[in-house]
Amino acid sequence: MASEKSNNQKKEEVSKLAESMNESKLILLTDYRGINVADVTGLRTELRNVNADYKVIKNNITRRALAECNLEGLDEQLEGPTAVIMAKEDYLDATKIIYKFSKDNDYYKIKGGVIDGKVMSTEEIVTLAKLPSRQDLLSMLAGGLLANISKLAVALEQVRLQKEESAE
Repeated sequence: MASEKSNNQKKEEVSKLAESMNESKLILLTDYRGINVADVTGLRTELRNVNADYKVIKNNITRRALAECNLEGLDEQLEGPTAVIMAKEDYLDATKIIYKFSKDNDYYKIKGGVIDGKVMSTEEIVTLAKLPSRQDLLSMLAGGLLANISKLAVALEQVRLQKEESAE
């Protein structure tokens, strides 16, 4: 039977993880089988660059922390080796990094997760990861607006030229 000291350590670990989860906008659960240390190190660095953490935590501790955060519906995803990715700021960048990594590594899979407090399926997370970034969307919007403004300018110039010709 586990000692009291061991139980207290586990409870403390669960509380710290739950606290981190409560502060996070993104919690992703992934299956990390089949990837080597160099790949994981590169992935962790990429995630760190967007202020996200990559941790391998025992499923039981993750399950208890999720329960402490009142996040239900992820028990099935906590089977087998599971890595937990958490991002406290922008969740889209971290999601895109994990999605790209899973496309490049056949065995690495997104199991599910939580975005802004909502439990999401793998399909929903992948759909979100495929969306253009905020910067890309703003560029598209600016391009669309600029095209319309230039069309308006051309039309106004044509009206001006016609009025000048009719005045002569």
